[in-house]
Amino acid sequence: MAKAELMQLPASQMVIGLTVKLPLGWTQHPFFINRIKLTSQAQIELIRGLELTFVYVLSGHELLPEVIEEVEDKQADPMQVKAKPKKVLDSKAAVIKAMRVGQQRFLSNINESRSVFAQFAIEPDKAYREAATMVEGFVDHLQETDTPYLALVGSGEMDVSVTQHGISVAVLSLMIGHALELPKSDLRDLALGSLFHDFGKLKIPDNIRRKRSELTEPEQNYLKMHPNLGFDLLNACNLYPKSVLNIVLHHHEYIDGSGYPDHLTEKDIPLLTQIVSLANDYEGLLEQFTFSPQLALGTLFKSHAKKHAQNLIAALVKVLGIYPPGTLVSLSDGSIGKVMMTTREVKQPHVWSCNLGGGEANLRFLLEEDVTVSSVLRLEELTEGALKTLQADSPISFYFSALPDN
Repeated sequence: MAKAELMQLPASQMVIGLTVKLPLGWTQHPFFINRIKLTSQAQIELIRGLELTFVYVLSGHELLPEVIEEVEDKQADPMQVKAKPKKVLDSKAAVIKAMRVGQQRFLSNINESRSVFAQFAIEPDKAYREAATMVEGFVDHLQETDTPYLALVGSGEMDVSVTQHGISVAVLSLMIGHALELPKSDLRDLALGSLFHDFGKLKIPDNIRRKRSELTEPEQNYLKMHPNLGFDLLNACNLYPKSVLNIVLHHHEYIDGSGYPDHLTEKDIPLLTQIVSLANDYEGLLEQFTFSPQLALGTLFKSHAKKHAQNLIAALVKVLGIYPPGTLVSLSDGSIGKVMMTTREVKQPHVWSCNLGGGEANLRFLLEEDVTVSSVLRLEELTEGALKTLQADSPISFYFSALPDN
């Protein structure tokens, strides 16, 4: 018996409640399977970001209006759906400079953050002033362009320090805050709270904090004390705003009450704290799913969606794009690469590319080529040469790209 033909729905007309099937292979989208029950606007925005002409409707037809506009090019092979070509505005020179400046700023901020933390025990007032200066720099870097992009950066070290993690969380939090159009005062508090959110971990013994093997239950409980330890240190100074102290104390709280230390729910968690909690949770998934930013994003959707407000997850998706920086990808011309920076076209990020063996290394600007990302790769799929060329096993951190407006 022949299967009934599935209804094709324009991607622009998706609504919550539908169950849809994506006309893509599993490596071409961030979900675990291509059959998706639409339960949030964040899911819809993520699917629209894939630039599909249509999706298949599996159930929920009664939620749709009686008249559906005709899908363009119905006869096109759904596996070959392409975005409409747009005029390329990015300058290669500007992009290269933006990435270089972003990396320099990231390294500079790591050193400044270490200085602030070291100064805290000696002159807490001076540490606060230096941290406030850092925060102004963050906000200036964010706002030097109307459309900031996210770039891949790194410290050159295999272990991500508390300071490096704090800067990356600050960048993600500020990008979310920018997407939500928060006022500058809130952006400052987001940045300062992010910088200090794990400050209490410096009071945890190294043999616990840096332990490679699984922590024992007493060790886990000790590590979970770091929000309280950080809060107590900052609160004693009588310098830090209440919103910053709340971020430090409650950055592991989730809106479903599953977090710690106080098991708060949404109504008791301020917006700024929720933003840092989301950014920190994503960074934690990055550590869990090493070298796979897209898998971390998919896991956030699949397993952590109830922990965070849907509008915040949607904002994070907008910030990260479909292929977040650090994602290993196969390109439509047969080469492979690592995403270095997001762009206005989600399927055409800037990538560090090479051939399958690791040769012909080159920084590629897919916006200026008829090339797109065709699938996501796992670390184990790379040859030894490609692994080395792409530095695919390097830790992933983020910073603003500093790309000027065109």
